[in-house]
Amino acid sequence: MRLKTFKELPNKKDIKDIVKFIRDYIFPDFFRKSGKINNVKRNISKLYLKIVSKNSNLEYFIKRLDEIKIILKKDLEFFFDSDPACKSYEEIILTYPGFRAIFHYRVSHIFYNQKEYLTARIISEYAHSKTGIDIHPGAKIGEYFFIDHGTGIVIGETTIIGHHVKIYQGVTLGALSLKNGRGLENEKRHPTVCDNVTIYANASIFGGTTVIGSNAIIGANCIVLESVKENERVVLS
Repeated sequence: MRLKTFKELPNKKDIKDIVKFIRDYIFPDFFRKSGKINNVKRNISKLYLKIVSKNSNLEYFIKRLDEIKIILKKDLEFFFDSDPACKSYEEIILTYPGFRAIFHYRVSHIFYNQKEYLTARIISEYAHSKTGIDIHPGAKIGEYFFIDHGTGIVIGETTIIGHHVKIYQGVTLGALSLKNGRGLENEKRHPTVCDNVTIYANASIFGGTTVIGSNAIIGANCIVLESVKENERVVLS
């Protein structure tokens, strides 16, 4: 394995800055005075070209930003509808660690899809350090995603999550076994969670062939090692 030289590595400050400008683009004037949107996009473009490899596509990146802007609004609506303790959308954007983690995931996932893996991981690990929520940028997560409380959540690289899924604190969506290490690199190691599933606190679901069917409920503290049928409820006996 060849290690990159220091000059080839992306600058962490540039990565943090581009995330802030993306935040300004998606939520203008929430965290700081954003100014004109065209200027914000210009700053995003400049930083993007500094961070990525020569083969990455700026046009694709900006298009995907516009798409996640719409998706994050759907996530925001789902947060508000799911949490009776919430008083406003502004409260979610400014204070909810689950929403912050989802924002960083959706940004990092774009970089991951462009094979800018290190940049993607730096973004996700920054969110992890701030929220205690560890979402690998390679995971595939649908629209209307809700994380409540959030601390201790782990979502692995090959996890697939559908739409309208709710996850509570301490949940792990993990690999069943990593004994073969590098030999599993390109295989699905983490579970699939279908639409309208709720997974309660400290439940753990393992394995690449494990599928949680639509509308299923996984109770708190359950360990799930095999697939669950749609509309099924799994609880500790």
